[in-house]
Amino acid sequence: MKLLFDFLPIILFFGSFKYAEGHKEWATAFANEHFSALVSGGTVGPNEAPVLLATLVVIVATLTQVAVLLARGKKIDLMLWVSLGLVVVLGGATVWFHNETFIKWKPTLLYWVMGGAFAVGQWVFGKNLLRVLLGEQLQLPEFVWRRLNVAWVSFFALMGVLNLWVAFHFSTDAWVNFKAFGATALMLVFTVAQGLYLGRYVEEASGEPAKPSEGQP
Repeated sequence: MKLLFDFLPIILFFGSFKYAEGHKEWATAFANEHFSALVSGGTVGPNEAPVLLATLVVIVATLTQVAVLLARGKKIDLMLWVSLGLVVVLGGATVWFHNETFIKWKPTLLYWVMGGAFAVGQWVFGKNLLRVLLGEQLQLPEFVWRRLNVAWVSFFALMGVLNLWVAFHFSTDAWVNFKAFGATALMLVFTVAQGLYLGRYVEEASGEPAKPSEGQP
């Protein structure tokens, strides 16, 4: 249930875009009837309507996510606040200027903010944020925490670049597919690979910890 809740904005963005893309005449009429005041010039074209409606949906979905967590007294992760800020600002710009370029930058900026946080924490403040987050669940050698940190920084940096490449070298429809499925699949593969790597160092159920040396691969 939590996984579905976390992915709800992406699911709704994908679903609303696909529906509007397949019903452009309806989407254009609906956008002009209900949201013309939100766009400069007051008119939404048929090629702009699907991404505009999907952007409005993802803004509302992310705001709802935060509101539900606040109402339940749950702690809101910093990255969700960052995501909310980016989707409101860049999504708002997409709607007002009816230009999909702004919302296409949102995943990249979020990836780079997350990667930057790990990088600055480690190399500026000397604090490994992964260890702060997971240190109570995982007992790992210090050099493994450092490698994990570098891996996540590199992954987020590359994902940001990949998002831009897909966004500006392929159609908006292809970018939406990548955002919903491609990026999610890459994250899953990376997480599984990381788990396989960590299996060599995590303490065994018997309570006997592995003791690798710094020079081990």
